[in-house]
Amino acid sequence: MAKMASTFYDLSAKLDYTQMNELHGRYAGKGLVILGMPCNQFGHQENCKNEEILMSLKYVRPGNGFEPKFDLLEKADVNGKDAHALFVFLRAKLPFPSDEPSALMNDPKLITWSPVSRTDVAWNFEKFLIGPDGVPFKRYSRKLLTSDIEGDIKKLLSQAT
Repeated sequence: MAKMASTFYDLSAKLDYTQMNELHGRYAGKGLVILGMPCNQFGHQENCKNEEILMSLKYVRPGNGFEPKFDLLEKADVNGKDAHALFVFLRAKLPFPSDEPSALMNDPKLITWSPVSRTDVAWNFEKFLIGPDGVPFKRYSRKLLTSDIEGDIKKLLSQAT
């Protein structure tokens, strides 16, 4: 089971990271900014130190020389009392993913933070889209492919011009 979960994470990480690069390539010139926030609160899957994360992405997951074209921030908590202020704000404005309103952490044994809130990010690669005006627009679950938010990105960018 652990091997299967690890393999799924490898596939998911590869897809999400490469799709973030693809969206950046298509829309950065039109105003899209992608911020990646590594977090170790979900199965301890990001246990590298900040200075090791880029090398891990390049050689391990997704590997094959991958380099993020988007901004990769320092590792931080997204849930609990030590949650980064950006995620406190985003979770308050968008309390649950639009594509999966009942999304919760699947395994309570994996919850390593306190206090626990209904608005908590449920797992890696949950996504928030913020409009050009700075207003949070939509939250997406980890299950939605990163590339599937492209329509919403186009919509917001077209409204900004």
